[in-house]
Amino acid sequence: MDKTRLAGKKALITGGAQGMGAAIAKYWAAQGAAVCVADLNVEGVEKVAEEIKAAGGEATFIKLDVQDEEQAVAAVEHTAKTFGEINVLLNNAGVNKPLFFPDITKSNYDFIMGVNAWGKLNVMQKTTHKMIEQGKKDYPYKIINVGSILSREAFDDVTVYTMSKHAVLGLIKAGAKSLWQYGITVNGYGPGVVRTEMWEQLDRDLVEIGKFEKKGQSMDSIADNMILMQRYSYPEDVVGTAAFLASPESDYMTGQLLMIDGGMVIQ
Repeated sequence: MDKTRLAGKKALITGGAQGMGAAIAKYWAAQGAAVCVADLNVEGVEKVAEEIKAAGGEATFIKLDVQDEEQAVAAVEHTAKTFGEINVLLNNAGVNKPLFFPDITKSNYDFIMGVNAWGKLNVMQKTTHKMIEQGKKDYPYKIINVGSILSREAFDDVTVYTMSKHAVLGLIKAGAKSLWQYGITVNGYGPGVVRTEMWEQLDRDLVEIGKFEKKGQSMDSIADNMILMQRYSYPEDVVGTAAFLASPESDYMTGQLLMIDGGMVIQ
């Protein structure tokens, strides 16, 4: 592994306590980035940060509810103060709770859209305020918003989640057009079925609402019938794309959503 690929990157990673966020935090740190892992799960992000430091990397952590404006400001300021600046945001935090269309409630809508849409906009906005304050550099600041296959597709049992991930795509496009003048690029990546704690819960929820009959069937069914590579993914399948978007290799990109889904969505 190239330990200098992300040298000089000072990153805030939301949703960093587990799953893709934790895996990317460790991978980026191993490639030379200094990372602040943020999550509502304080014990989780503290553990991730300690593991990074034990492996020789540079890390800190902070509690963050991405919907809270004051906490978003605090997370950005903590990252900048600890590392001297903030120049990368990985807007990873996300939630899901499947319901069929006739059963959608306002509380279900508010829960998912609050985190996945407003939460991403909130943290992104507070980060850009700090980046603009810091002034232009000889490299672009980078904002990476995590989308989904459902930024470009739709399924019948996750309407609100689909809406939220379409909103992420809109945020990438609008952000790129709004922020280029400040030396900020905005891109993202769209995972498919990633075996994480979030998907394990989603799998249980899909059984509960009657979409599938038994645990594990959702992932196996999608892998067999919808993924060209015939398998679901793990966080390790995603970390390389995330590192590319944080690295100088993607400096001449903005407004793009890269699919990393094993061939579920062909663009």
